[in-house]
Amino acid sequence: MPIKIPDQLPAREVLVKEGVSIMDEQTALRQDIRPLQIGLLNLMPNKVRTETQFARLIGASPLQVELALVRIGNHKAKNTSEDHLITFYQTWEEVKDRKFDGFIITGAPIELLPFEDVTYWDELKRILDWTTTNVHSSFFICWGAMAAAWHFHGVPKYTLEEKAFGVFRHRNNAPASPYLAGFSDDFAIPVSRWTEVRATDIPKGSGLELLMDSEETGPSLLAEQASNRLYMFNHIEYDSTSLKEEYDRDVAAGTPIAVPHEYYPDDDPKRPPLNRWRSHAHLLFGNWINRVYQTTAYDLENIGKDR
Repeated sequence: MPIKIPDQLPAREVLVKEGVSIMDEQTALRQDIRPLQIGLLNLMPNKVRTETQFARLIGASPLQVELALVRIGNHKAKNTSEDHLITFYQTWEEVKDRKFDGFIITGAPIELLPFEDVTYWDELKRILDWTTTNVHSSFFICWGAMAAAWHFHGVPKYTLEEKAFGVFRHRNNAPASPYLAGFSDDFAIPVSRWTEVRATDIPKGSGLELLMDSEETGPSLLAEQASNRLYMFNHIEYDSTSLKEEYDRDVAAGTPIAVPHEYYPDDDPKRPPLNRWRSHAHLLFGNWINRVYQTTAYDLENIGKDR
């Protein structure tokens, strides 16, 4: 089944060109099934690009999925038009009475700030607590994963001397995990961050399992079975050119930045980068959605009642 998104959402045209199956409202209503309700709390500055990245991965599922775009209510976006936000987004306050099968919280370019100094930290804490009662399975990405790991388990983040930037090899530490079904023994994932979490800080008895990591950049994916949470500290959802655009932006601004690790052929920024993570990104999100489908309540209102 395809993904259901608003007809006028900019991501729609991109996804159609890529062959991702999109469903309109009338077709969805004719199908006698309950679509999975997935929410996306989008904290990234380029919201249109981020919508497309996640809708691409969610839309590859054979299940019918309805994607709801959510934003922080007390934070004014600088890089997305107000018209776009009003047309396609709801604030968390507007959706907090809903139940979701899955809920994604993205990264944000604020990782060098202490969590408590983030302007919307209080609201984000309420959202994280809300996921324990109104969401069956949560998926936290990059800074969102660090924020959730700190909030739920007190796992600190550390500032790096140099930015972890590029495409790094990762290990499959749990081949039997349903989230890593079909994964290779090692694989590439894009990394772009100034901070890190450390495996030694994962509390014993917390239920957090380290599914994948890298010798160079540390923990990448944690799973928390009891609460149905995934913590992804890197950007497996990135487009082929996401790292290039970050690199070009910093070079143009005169910001010191190294050539992204193992991203360009022969480390030559003049050559087009190769996407070596796309298949595993689809695998991870497909496995997550399949797991959500198999374990969520048929009646949305029963979500959270067993916790």
